[in-house]
Amino acid sequence: MRIMNNYLKYIVLTCVLLMASLPSVYAAGGTSEDGKVDVTGMVMDHVSDGYEWHIATWNDTHISIPLPVILYSEQTGFHTFLSSHFHHGTEAYNGFYIAQSGDYKGKIVEKNAAGEEIRPWDISITKNTLSLMMGSILLLIIILGVARWYKKNSKSEVPVAPKGFVGFMEMFIMDLVDNMIKPCIGKNYRKFTPYLLTAFFFIFLNNLMGLIPIFPGGANVTGNISVTVVLALFTFFMVNFFGTKEYWKEIFWPDVPVWLKSPIMPIMPVIELVGVFTKPFALMIRLFANILAGHSIVLGLMSLIFVTASMGAAVSGSMTFVSVLMTIFMNIVELLVAYIQAYVFTMLSAVFIGLAQVEPHHAKEKH
Repeated sequence: MRIMNNYLKYIVLTCVLLMASLPSVYAAGGTSEDGKVDVTGMVMDHVSDGYEWHIATWNDTHISIPLPVILYSEQTGFHTFLSSHFHHGTEAYNGFYIAQSGDYKGKIVEKNAAGEEIRPWDISITKNTLSLMMGSILLLIIILGVARWYKKNSKSEVPVAPKGFVGFMEMFIMDLVDNMIKPCIGKNYRKFTPYLLTAFFFIFLNNLMGLIPIFPGGANVTGNISVTVVLALFTFFMVNFFGTKEYWKEIFWPDVPVWLKSPIMPIMPVIELVGVFTKPFALMIRLFANILAGHSIVLGLMSLIFVTASMGAAVSGSMTFVSVLMTIFMNIVELLVAYIQAYVFTMLSAVFIGLAQVEPHHAKEKH
């Protein structure tokens, strides 16, 4: 009975969080010119980055956290100010404004002497940047806290087994090392374990934070192509900088007939070289597409409430009930996806690193 009551508390809390997030979803998307809900704009505004962190809207008043804007213009030099000077993107400040359409939509632009929109050098602290910083700090607190317990316990005369959260983290980490990293890489697995564990927990933690509908969650960090590009590049460098001589030999001079690898017709070397770049590309697209799709589906289901609001009380009430249930279900699925995507990225990175650790083929002993 106590377990059932705990489950009911979690379900009620989830519903409250979802319903609390609905006004901000509606406010950010807005309506189209004919007064209808702009579902596409609503979804795109939430999955894209921003110069402020929108919290909610109360009686047409936007509650948001302004973020630092740091720009360098070739015409006027450096500028630093808060994004609140843009008044939620409706006004210009010091010649800068947020483009509402065109190639630079959603980005800060200015006009040159010819009246054309141009982009200044933009190193602002955006919503995704702030979320990434908070996620990184939280990850450091968690990992260093666990490490401090082990350091303290190692000095004890009678070491004790870890319990609670520390014990859970030990189980979690050892499972990743023993069942994924070590089998995929081989005997050199210790060299790459710190990077792979960091990548896993960084992705997993940011995936979880992206599912929280209120501040400090809700940012689409791992669904941002810029973040997944950097993560994929880290794996790319780890694979190729620490690759063995045999690995590079198999790329430029593989064990195939000479006519398939000769300089006249280097078919296999070209294929192998293309594979060097397609591997990180696959990592980048897989993580980006799956997380972005999950956020879009959840927001789309929420939008059903507003789309059916003008269809009468019966239709609107029933669709609201269905929308909330489906949204809760999708959030539960997204919890699983948050783990799976972090696991898949780390596993594929370990596989690619392991393939680059190939050793020379020794000749068979003569019997």
